[in-house]
Amino acid sequence: MTPRDVGGWFRTAVDGPVVLPNTAAWGPGTGDFGRVSHDDDLLAAADIFRGRPTMVLTGAGMSTGSGLPDYRGRDAVPRSPMMFQEFVGSDLSRRRYWARSTVGWRSFSSAEPNEAHRLLAELGRLTPLTGVVTQNVDGLHQKAGSHPVLDLHGNLAQVLCLECGHLFDRHALQQRFLELNPRFAAQLDQLAADAMTAPDGDAEVDRTQDFTCPDCAICGGMLKPDVVFFGENAHRDTVTAANALLDASDVLLVLGSSLTVMSGLRFARRAAREGKEVIIANDGSTRGDDVATLRIHGRLEPTLRRWISLLTG
Repeated sequence: MTPRDVGGWFRTAVDGPVVLPNTAAWGPGTGDFGRVSHDDDLLAAADIFRGRPTMVLTGAGMSTGSGLPDYRGRDAVPRSPMMFQEFVGSDLSRRRYWARSTVGWRSFSSAEPNEAHRLLAELGRLTPLTGVVTQNVDGLHQKAGSHPVLDLHGNLAQVLCLECGHLFDRHALQQRFLELNPRFAAQLDQLAADAMTAPDGDAEVDRTQDFTCPDCAICGGMLKPDVVFFGENAHRDTVTAANALLDASDVLLVLGSSLTVMSGLRFARRAAREGKEVIIANDGSTRGDDVATLRIHGRLEPTLRRWISLLTG
């Protein structure tokens, strides 16, 4: 499956690398890829969370089966993520972001839940999950039937006005982008193919300086995807709600996250500090391995399938 290049929308418009303090670069991670845990470890993990209130924290590894890229996996493409300050302070950066978004939206928005999403929703029907806190911005947990789901980093299906705070539906805005940019509307398929295959910054969509971005229809303010860029903090209300889910849990189950970003790692560290069980399932090393009660290696689909069979057997 060809990855939908949502990550490309966030690439910096500035030539050269961007230095991100306290943030690892987006690109291939290192260590333990391809390692698979013994079945005894999968059984031990199921015994830990079976029948106990459990919060699930998910990362990009959950959505790779839906054609969406991860950023620290073995096949991840190095990227220079756009900072919040760059988006709001650079007209060129905003044009580049929204140009890529317009070209890629049809493909990204058509992504469907994969087997891992569906298995996690089934797991929630078999053992008490207090909720799913996801670092992803694709809305696929909700589509798969998990509940409740907290989007820690927001959701690309919404667009926020930075002036009046009004939220707009991204699907509805797509037609407005196309009306304002008829050249893009006429060449969407070719531009999408170009953006997918060209090196970072070499696609035609990246070279545009005349892309027109609509303003807020209510106040004329600047529109931004309602997701957390680097340089921003997760919404306080969302973090508070996520911590409440952890408060109600005996176990934290991390799925498909390298925990590279502090917004996710803090939950693993807090759970361990408070004596909660921490199970981390991921293909490749994670930044939270040192606090894990039990570390499960391998792809998520067979891991979740095994847990389902253990809980129903």
